[in-house]
Amino acid sequence: MSVLHTLGILTHPDKEWESIRAEDESTTKLYLTHVILLAIIPAAAAFYGTTQVGWQIGDGDFIKLTQSSALQLCILFYAAMLSGIYILGKFIDYFAATYGVAETEHKGIALAAYTATPLFLVGAIAIYPVLWVNMLAGVVAVCWSVYLLYEGLPILMKIPEDRGFMFATSVLTVGLTMLVGLFAISVIVWSVGIGPEYTH
Repeated sequence: MSVLHTLGILTHPDKEWESIRAEDESTTKLYLTHVILLAIIPAAAAFYGTTQVGWQIGDGDFIKLTQSSALQLCILFYAAMLSGIYILGKFIDYFAATYGVAETEHKGIALAAYTATPLFLVGAIAIYPVLWVNMLAGVVAVCWSVYLLYEGLPILMKIPEDRGFMFATSVLTVGLTMLVGLFAISVIVWSVGIGPEYTH
């Protein structure tokens, strides 16, 4: 059902959140049928885009990564996406009681996974690494994900919209903090020699 949820969450999110809540799928099934598959899209697109197409700064030559370097970075990126969904989902479940969510309604990983769907899908644009195009597409995907978060959290957790709004704002704050943390980790990883290597 997760593949159908992927389309539904983009076209009729209200009904789809209700369907996701009723289905109550396990974390393993959610990862196998949704997260693992969709997270491949931006990783694979980035690998192709950085090794075969390259990007250009001004009127300079196209810059490309070596295949080994791009593969290494894309695997790390893929792992970061998989672990990020899990960690954010666990955070949601941990703080759910604060906002009056019944223990039986803890569906944090499902919320994190389906909310990230637009970000996974728009990652396909990395196949053509033009900065302004990628930035514009990224902004649209982030806006849609934020909308899904605010719309879906009260439905999935069965709480009033006012509490859902406050809870969703907390989740968004943690998500942004995790993003900053990811950038910091990237700098550390690069400093120990797993940085990009360019073709000549």
